[in-house]
Amino acid sequence: MDDLYWDSAYAVARRLEAEHPDVGLEEVTLNLVYNWVISLPDFKDEPELANDDLLEAIYQEWYESRTTL
Repeated sequence: MDDLYWDSAYAVARRLEAEHPDVGLEEVTLNLVYNWVISLPDFKDEPELANDDLLEAIYQEWYESRTTL
């Protein structure tokens, strides 16, 4: 699997969907997104580089991937 970084919102969202397929996105907070991303085995970026814009981009990609299925 490819390494994941904060600026890879689509790839990170796909991995989160694979790891948490049954979670209700309406219950997911940016704090949960952050914690789940940094716990992914292939995540190689610096946790302190996260910001709300990056986390929202990941969440948006995840939401869109679910609504287009």
